[in-house]
Amino acid sequence: MQPDPSDLTTEGAPPGAWQRRAASVMALLVAALLIALVALVAISSRDRDKALLRERHSYDVMLVTRQLDASIARSEAALGRFVISGEKRTGAIYYDEWKKAGRQLRLLTRLTRDNPDQAPLVAELGRLYDQRGKELAEPATRSFYKQGWTALSMFYRAGKASSIARIDTLLSRIASNERDLLGVRSDRATLSMDKANYLTALLSGIGLLLVLCAAALGWTTVQALAQRARARLDARVEADRAGALEWAVAERTRELSEANARLLAEAETREAAEAQLRQVQKMEAVGQLTGGIAHDFNNMLAVVVGGLDLARRRLTHEANEVGRHLDNAMEGANRAAALTKRLLAFARAEPLLPEGVEPGALIAGMSDLLDRTLGERIRVETRAAQGGWHVWCDPHQLENAILNLAVNARDAMNEEGPLLIETRNLTLRDGEVGEARAGDYVRIAVTDRGAGMTREVLERVFEPFFTTKPVGKGTGLGLSQIFGFARQSDGEVAIDSTPGKGTTVSLYLPRFVAAAGAASVAPVTPIAPAARPAASGAILVVEDDARVRTATVGSLRELGHRPVACASGEEALAVLGGGDDFALIVTDVVMPGMTGPDLIAAIADSHAHVPVLYVTGYVGDAGDAARFAGREVLRKPFTIAGLERAVAQAIAGGPRLTRPIAANE
Repeated sequence: MQPDPSDLTTEGAPPGAWQRRAASVMALLVAALLIALVALVAISSRDRDKALLRERHSYDVMLVTRQLDASIARSEAALGRFVISGEKRTGAIYYDEWKKAGRQLRLLTRLTRDNPDQAPLVAELGRLYDQRGKELAEPATRSFYKQGWTALSMFYRAGKASSIARIDTLLSRIASNERDLLGVRSDRATLSMDKANYLTALLSGIGLLLVLCAAALGWTTVQALAQRARARLDARVEADRAGALEWAVAERTRELSEANARLLAEAETREAAEAQLRQVQKMEAVGQLTGGIAHDFNNMLAVVVGGLDLARRRLTHEANEVGRHLDNAMEGANRAAALTKRLLAFARAEPLLPEGVEPGALIAGMSDLLDRTLGERIRVETRAAQGGWHVWCDPHQLENAILNLAVNARDAMNEEGPLLIETRNLTLRDGEVGEARAGDYVRIAVTDRGAGMTREVLERVFEPFFTTKPVGKGTGLGLSQIFGFARQSDGEVAIDSTPGKGTTVSLYLPRFVAAAGAASVAPVTPIAPAARPAASGAILVVEDDARVRTATVGSLRELGHRPVACASGEEALAVLGGGDDFALIVTDVVMPGMTGPDLIAAIADSHAHVPVLYVTGYVGDAGDAARFAGREVLRKPFTIAGLERAVAQAIAGGPRLTRPIAANE
């Protein structure tokens, strides 16, 4: 049932509702205030009574102290008269006064036992009272037995005793302390009485205020009733106005709905157009990448196919020419392998074997390689940071990145000029360089004084197959490979270039700090030729591609080993479960079903003693570098010599290679 509009105000609440709520809140506040005041008055009255009791207690202590002093004085005076006169009635007075002093002392002890300042003084006074009693008991006894002169002499000595002065001093101190305490207690009693009087007056004032509040509430009730009547009248007027507004709002809502439908249709059309544009741009980028790959691969395959065809034609007639054509074919194949490595690095799918590397030491070890590669007309200067930090990366990939940057710098300077390679330790803020997170980094910068790059070139510099070099001078994958390597190593790349002044390319790699107790980071050293191991047991070859498997098995036989081939990880598990002993497991990384790392993990307990050699051309989903830790890795394509060295290193069980075996090794 809908409420009567006349019962509601324009704000939608019944008239007088806020007054009722205000009255309820006020009543609760007043009741709470009254309860609090009554409690405060009761507490103040209790405090006042306690203060008065303590004040009266001090008066009692002072009174008992004076009475005790008087009783002792009267007792000693009565004893003097008894010693002189010998009257037993006078002796009884002495005895009664002394006993009375004892009772007063016990009363004083009870009164002061809760006072830590007075209790020790009263206790000492009790001891002196006992001592004085003994001093006075001797002349009293002599007088009782009519020994007048002896009693008089003893009484005289008792009058000279030090206990008299000490008793007077203690009584004076007790009285003085209690007077001081009485002053404090009197002040407190006065404050308590003032507080109680103030609260009583306040309570009376609040009572008067309540009377006024009751009158105000009555007036408010009258006003609320009048307001309710006015609100009912206003509600009727507003109901008529609301009917007209409702029709207008419905008409406007219909217009807005139609406009919204048109906007949604336009948005859907625009979104479809934007999606189509993104798809066109994506296909354009894929087309550019595919075209570049096809172009370079066609060139390299032309060398391989042409060289092999010429070698086959002249195999019987011109044997001397066969070697030259085979060399050309091998060079084309090596170029194709290098291109795939760059593509994998750009796609961040190149298998990395990271370790702790100090970039300054690595660059110092590259000095001969840089000199031979760049030529004598390039003056190379290196600057290493003091106390250089280590980074966690693949040293071979870092070496290739620095070498590629140096070659680009040489070409930018027309093969003549100064080249600076420097390292620096620095701390970056979040977002200071590209997408690099905040933290410590090592900056490896390669600076040339060449032609520099325009803004248009800088915007496309990391695109694959984009190059400003003449045809045949480069693939356009150098900086793309460096970009992929930096991102794969959790780092960043930045370029600062000015046309006509030169270019600086900076690699930012995160700082690596070895855990406590970990082995020290070894410097990067070239791979020494490995001695060919004696064939000791069979070698298990796991490869899903039949042609690659046949070639690998043939190469191992050529090297004098006894290979056992398997087409999958599951088949290899069955062979290993047969109990055969193998000197080495050579396995592909990416295979259908069980991958190479999955296979090695499955036999980790049963064949932990068997060394492993991973062979890979693309890591894909199995590319977690931690899964390759402590294992040798051989990249496809590889030569028989490269396979021989990798097998020798794996079987020998020596330290892991600082870099994987390349195709031309």
